Amino acid sequence: MSVIDDDPMVCQAMSLILTDYSNGRIRVVSTSTDGTGAVERAAAERPDVVLMDIAMPGMDGIEATRRLRALPHAPHVLMLTSLNPSNTVERSVEAGAEGFVSKTDAPGDIIRRVLNVCEGAPQFNTASQRQLIGDLHAQRPVARRDEARRLLDALPARERETVLLAAEGLSNAEIAARMFVSERTAKAHLSSAADKLSMNRVQLARLVERADLPPVG
Repeated sequence: MSVIDDDPMVCQAMSLILTDYSNGRIRVVSTSTDGTGAVERAAAERPDVVLMDIAMPGMDGIEATRRLRALPHAPHVLMLTSLNPSNTVERSVEAGAEGFVSKTDAPGDIIRRVLNVCEGAPQFNTASQRQLIGDLHAQRPVARRDEARRLLDALPARERETVLLAAEGLSNAEIAARMFVSERTAKAHLSSAADKLSMNRVQLARLVERADLPPVG
């Protein structure tokens, strides 16, 4: 396996832990202090596992992970960190990382995670699990907003306008007056939008609320 960290002392400490505490089950073939070097060495050495620091000058650990996972003989990647800044867990997972190891974890825990990831088992410590769940919860309202906007934008312009006006609490007559059309036409637009989205008037209003549209003008 390989250890990547911009601090040579961390590389040395992790190498000693992995070698001395694993009873010969783990062999560190190389260490690197930058992402570019890590990718180049991994392509040549084909390690089974890479412990990857996140914050590094030049190519950071997340981009290096993405490139490692694109190699023909891609290693398993565990992110090596002492802190989990916001969104780093999700971005690391998207790049192909299979878990997190804290620099403060007990030697036995680090070795267990390295060995287990080789068996295909994701290895997330408690802090990274909490952050991943927190990031997903934080993104859910944004995802719901974007989906609501997509549904509204799929409507013809006049139907979309009637839905927005109805969400303001306007009656069909008031919508017709605002749009300079007959009440019958306004009602037809609203009915057509409701049919396309399979929603009633209340649901349409909730959809507009979720969309959280920016103010016009």
